[in-house]
Amino acid sequence: MAQFNHRIRQLLVLAVILFIAFLIVRELYVFLPGFLGAITLYILSRAQYFQLIFARKWKKSWTALLFIFVFLVLIGLPIFYAIKMVSPKISSVFSHTEELMIGLKAVTSKISQYTGEDVLNEENIKAIQEKITTTLPIFLNSTANIISNIVIMFFIFYFMLVNGKEMEKRLNYLIPLSDENVRVLAFETKNLVKSNAIGIPVISIIQGVTATIGYRIFGLDDFGMWGFLTGVFAFFPIVGTMIIWAPLVIYLYSQGMNWQGTGLLIYSLAVTGNVDYLARITLMKKIGNVHPLITIFGVIVGLGLFGFMGFIFGPLLFSYLIVLIKIYTNEFAEESKAEA
Repeated sequence: MAQFNHRIRQLLVLAVILFIAFLIVRELYVFLPGFLGAITLYILSRAQYFQLIFARKWKKSWTALLFIFVFLVLIGLPIFYAIKMVSPKISSVFSHTEELMIGLKAVTSKISQYTGEDVLNEENIKAIQEKITTTLPIFLNSTANIISNIVIMFFIFYFMLVNGKEMEKRLNYLIPLSDENVRVLAFETKNLVKSNAIGIPVISIIQGVTATIGYRIFGLDDFGMWGFLTGVFAFFPIVGTMIIWAPLVIYLYSQGMNWQGTGLLIYSLAVTGNVDYLARITLMKKIGNVHPLITIFGVIVGLGLFGFMGFIFGPLLFSYLIVLIKIYTNEFAEESKAEA
């Protein structure tokens, strides 16, 4: 009877813990990308950080601040220069709306010749305007969320570095697996996070260079700048590079450069748009020995769950599933067979 009462109390305490944890996670879910970003930065820098503080006896807090500054420069500078370069172009577009509409009509007339559908009629123009009006507040809100997540990311990253050894010991104690399987999980996590964190910038550089070649071929001015912006926006999922090359195609049509506009459209769809998938499959396989299917389906699932950080943690989630199935088979299924 005493054993039964003890088990009931244990279950009640666990239920309260899970309920409180659920409430906390639900309210802080908006900051999940920042938390995942902090984990990514920690995995990328922990070896170098420990080398500095243990081998060279550097101070923990100052070394952590140095790492934050380095990552802030690496992340912030491309974004800053991208905004600085694109802002005048956006102002120029809004001051020449008539030319923009001419270009849009030229593009839609080409589409109508091949499909027979009138894409840009009065109803569609009105729908586009309404869509832009409703999207702008969402965009501003998402920008605020991004800034908040960046602040949270560096805040958590600092304390993860300063308390790294204690945190890892506590995790090893709490994970209900053997030491060997904990090492397998740690290796899989480090391998996948590094391959994605390194692979995504490399893929963006490849797309930027590929787009620059296309812009140069089809006679665009400032092709280097537009290629740089294409590489920066390649980070964004689904329509990343299209944010840059689609307006450029419209601009070429508005200037009467029809064959150049058509050529850039075909080049962007066939080459710039597809080099992302080819590079993602080959690079992820080479850098981290990640199967192409895990990369593709992992990114699809990860973007819905984690937002932008899904590029890294989506494939990691798939790999965790496979690893945990193997661990369960080795650690628990074999024990059950032996007991039977």
